Amino acid sequence: MPIDLNSDLGEGFGRWELGDDEALLSIVTSANVACGFHAGDPVVLRRTCEEAARRGVAIGAHVGYRDLAGFGRRFVDMPPEELTDDIVYQLGALGAFARIAGERVRYVKPHGALYNAIVHHEEQAAAVVEAVRLYDPELPVLGLPGSVWLDLAGRAGLRTVREAFADRAYTPEGTLVSRRSPGAVLHDPEEVAERCLRIARGESIAAVDGSRVLVEADSLCVHGDSPGAVRIARAVSDRLGAEGVRIAAFA
Repeated sequence: MPIDLNSDLGEGFGRWELGDDEALLSIVTSANVACGFHAGDPVVLRRTCEEAARRGVAIGAHVGYRDLAGFGRRFVDMPPEELTDDIVYQLGALGAFARIAGERVRYVKPHGALYNAIVHHEEQAAAVVEAVRLYDPELPVLGLPGSVWLDLAGRAGLRTVREAFADRAYTPEGTLVSRRSPGAVLHDPEEVAERCLRIARGESIAAVDGSRVLVEADSLCVHGDSPGAVRIARAVSDRLGAEGVRIAAFA
């Protein structure tokens, strides 16, 4: 079975640049494009969509809380109907820029604190599901295996896609180690590539406490804002290719 390789892109804002989007778009098969709430602005959104379309990379909406100052990594307690409207707004914004690039939004992936919240937060997970259902019920949704988000999305008839993180440490329960904890982010390209190969083969990986955990995934994420992101993504792509694992977009 092929596996997708995705990255969070379009996360610059104004004069602030983050990551090497052009290089990553030459490696990954899916681009999670920031939609202006946690990062990104109209210029960045258009440029990222055009480059993704030019390279044949699937464009996904990387939706999050309205939190530019915190890069979307702070939980926001808000009424579910407001969260739904915020997600629809972001989908519409990215959809416009994807369209003028000759493409369309092909999937949805929540960002940062929202991604982590809806692993367990049923009310917010339902609000995001409702936004996708209203905007385009044919859009696949990307998330953590076993999350409330994917469970509710599946019940609503949305296509669900399981995601693993190439450069993040896991708890024994299969959730992500908090970024505030030591060792939460992995930086060694060869170590990350080996973990990704094991995930692609359906084998267990080492959890943060040394135990083994099985992380089932249809897509692997390399964070575009991590130091050495390009080297890590290239190492993962090269290792999977060398071992006969085909990399292809799920959308």
